[in-house]
Amino acid sequence: MNWLLIAFIAQIVLGTSAVFDKLLLKRKFFDPLVYTFWLGLLGIFSLIILPFGFSSLEIGTIITALFAGALFVLAMLFLFYALDYSEASSTLPIIGGFSPVFTLIISYFLLGSFLGFGEFVSFCFLVLGGIVLFLVEKKELRTLSFVLILGSSLFFGLSNVLSKIVFQAGPFVSGFIWIKIGGVIFVLLLLLRKSFRQRIFSSTRQTKTTHHFLYFTNRAYAGLGSILVYFAISLAHPALVDATQSLKYIIIFFFAWILLKERFKGKILTGKIIATFFIALGILWLALVNYSQNIPLDPKQNIEWNLTFSTKFSRQLGLDWQKNFEAILDEIKPSKIRLVAYWDEIEKEPGQFDFSETDWLIQKTQEKNIPVILTVGLKVPRWPECHEPKWAKLQNSNDKLQSILIFIEKAVERYKNYPNLYAWQVENEPFLFFGECGTIDKKILDEEISLVKSLDPEHPILITDGGEAGLWYKAARRGDIFGTTMYRNVYPRFIGPIFGNIEYPISPAFFRIKEKITRFLINDYSKRFIVIELQAEPWSHVELVKTPIEEQIKLFSPEYFKDTIRYAKETGFDEYYLWGAEWWYWMKENQDHPEYWEEARDLLLTH
Repeated sequence: MNWLLIAFIAQIVLGTSAVFDKLLLKRKFFDPLVYTFWLGLLGIFSLIILPFGFSSLEIGTIITALFAGALFVLAMLFLFYALDYSEASSTLPIIGGFSPVFTLIISYFLLGSFLGFGEFVSFCFLVLGGIVLFLVEKKELRTLSFVLILGSSLFFGLSNVLSKIVFQAGPFVSGFIWIKIGGVIFVLLLLLRKSFRQRIFSSTRQTKTTHHFLYFTNRAYAGLGSILVYFAISLAHPALVDATQSLKYIIIFFFAWILLKERFKGKILTGKIIATFFIALGILWLALVNYSQNIPLDPKQNIEWNLTFSTKFSRQLGLDWQKNFEAILDEIKPSKIRLVAYWDEIEKEPGQFDFSETDWLIQKTQEKNIPVILTVGLKVPRWPECHEPKWAKLQNSNDKLQSILIFIEKAVERYKNYPNLYAWQVENEPFLFFGECGTIDKKILDEEISLVKSLDPEHPILITDGGEAGLWYKAARRGDIFGTTMYRNVYPRFIGPIFGNIEYPISPAFFRIKEKITRFLINDYSKRFIVIELQAEPWSHVELVKTPIEEQIKLFSPEYFKDTIRYAKETGFDEYYLWGAEWWYWMKENQDHPEYWEEARDLLLTH
């Protein structure tokens, strides 16, 4: 079931019902206490859904449901009093801003759950809409109104989370009925107080039959919305469902203007428009997240697992890079491999080119009939990302550009006719500010791409970007193939010294969403999108050879390696290049930890 569509319909129903609630309260048909009493008592009609799947629940679950129902009615009591003291267009949005936050916090402690990155972004937009309305309306709120709003929000939050606990423990129908019975019991207890009893029954006698009809009709209408909200909560995170109530604000905004004659101007009108924008953006983003999460992944999808090899990094680990590479080809047997032509190693002196290492690598892959992606340019894989010769660092920008172009031309001319050349990668993450040289100017990149295409129109060009922080658009529109990185556990340069390594709170759906947005923006739905770097080694704040083995294993354990593969599969791509083959070999040969090498070997040999 699509919980978002259910919540969407529910909030439309509840929004229009809330406006009518204010209309009735404004005309003093009922006071808030009486209004709440009948609202709770009408919960008895939930019994009409008994035939649709009622079954017994454990006593603890029943008690939780009763509390959830009582708290909901208590929240409504506070809400009705708040409506009685202030405008619907201000009270309801402010409650909608606080209630989801309380729900999220309480969910974390009682359910042990939080939101995924994409969901959290949407949640923030939705809540931000309520906060904007709070800021523009706060001067019109009395202290008592604010206390009532805060209390209502807290009780809604508690009720939402307890309801989710109930729905997790048993069928929806049973849980919903017991929750409503909890509300019935709560309002019946109000009759124990004489003053409350007198108010309820005297108000009932004084109210016109027409007004009774209007009230009960509206409550039946709102009851439909209530069922839908609870059903949505049973399907999704309660904080996310609660945040969708922001949709009611748009309805309240327009209907309060038309039906209740509430007039807005100046700062308040501007604030409501801005809030409406945030809410609409949040709903749209949430719809996109929900859509991406429900894209079916083919369980039989043919995924190709490949890897990157760096002679530089192999040497940094103290390895014989040739033995390292031969072991990769003989034992792990990648379907494709990405290699790097390092400018600073090939042209150590101006105009003197030594391609011997790259020749050896290409020839070895050719012997095994393994297709190669060859990376050329200034900014290429492995720290410090920018691999320019010492002499080039002394050149001005124009001369350096000409030197880079000459180097690229030499590399392309040398390798374009190799039968196992698969593609050219021009620069690495050129638009991502990472590494000692930052980003590559788009005009320079375009000139490099144009040069490669003119020299070798037969092979495609791969352009890459950062998976988490990269914007993708500029890179994807330039390349014949687009490659993203995929890192989960990293050491951020600015906050790392304080917090250490962090794990990005990003679900696999994040990459599916990003791909679809990028394809839409570049208007290309057939271009190859691949994962050019899938993290399969630890990210340490110092060189790995200087990091204790215990720390490396803690940062990237064999179990985390397996989880990374699972995570990658759920992002939906069909080609991945693992990052860390040199490290696996080093761990096996030098540190007596063959687990990573064996895991990678099994992965590539079985797919």
